[in-house]
Amino acid sequence: MSDISMQDSRYEANMGDYFALLKPRVMSLVVFTALVGLLVAPVPVHPFIGFVAILCIAVGAGASAALNMWWDADIDRLMKRTATRPIPSGRVEPGEALGIGMALSGFAVVLLWLATNFLAAFLLAFTIFFYAVVYSMYLKRSTPHNIVIGGAAGAFPPMIGWAVATGGVSIESILMFGLIFMWTPPHFWALALFVKSDYGRAGVPMLTETHGRDATRRQVLIYTIALVPVALGLGFTSIGGPVYLAVAVVMNLWFLKGAIDISRRDDAACEADKHKVEINVFKVSLYYLFAHFLALLLEAALRQYGIGGW
Repeated sequence: MSDISMQDSRYEANMGDYFALLKPRVMSLVVFTALVGLLVAPVPVHPFIGFVAILCIAVGAGASAALNMWWDADIDRLMKRTATRPIPSGRVEPGEALGIGMALSGFAVVLLWLATNFLAAFLLAFTIFFYAVVYSMYLKRSTPHNIVIGGAAGAFPPMIGWAVATGGVSIESILMFGLIFMWTPPHFWALALFVKSDYGRAGVPMLTETHGRDATRRQVLIYTIALVPVALGLGFTSIGGPVYLAVAVVMNLWFLKGAIDISRRDDAACEADKHKVEINVFKVSLYYLFAHFLALLLEAALRQYGIGGW
């Protein structure tokens, strides 16, 4: 086949392929938690400035995702869950993903700095760096604690939102960070328990691969127990209140029960019901985080009418 005919048969990426590089489902969670961090802050933000700030945070999250996909293209090809991503499937060239990630990173950080303040821009830049370099290039392939430490990248958005409004950091933003940070390990390990073969095939040192499933089940329980006081403690700050605390109690009991159920299982039970418990706990973990941040948002709305908070 001639070079010309090969070029003619080459797949041409469309906007949907490039958008998929930004991991839109993950971006939606980032945008939501960042928006809550901005809206619950004690300092009001002009709607237009707030819109620009959230846009920058979303673009920054998408940029780090594109850089992650560029770096992880080799292992993404080996996992069923990621084999259809734009780069391993051949829809987007690696160089394109790298260029998009770098360009969007610069755009998001600079615009956020100009529109808001240095701290917010610095936190966004650090988040992109941490996810793309510290987590993707080092932690993910070198240690079973990749998810524990790497979870910080996904925990920064509400802190960035808070910094946009206040220009600073406080116990409230630290606890919002801590909520996501402590939630991340049991959330991802529940996933790893039923996609174990994918990580093993790609050579990723997930805890299930390096320490086994029994150890992973115990760690899910340990981190869920450690998560509870962080989640409940947030309810006693200036952005908490009875509504948040009620939601937190219910969700933490639900999540904790799931973690206990996982810790009591063995491989035979998992194979028998096709990981039904692990899949359900993973789903609960998604509801868990959304419910907590939605409750914070509701508390902020109620305070506008003088009936929220303590």
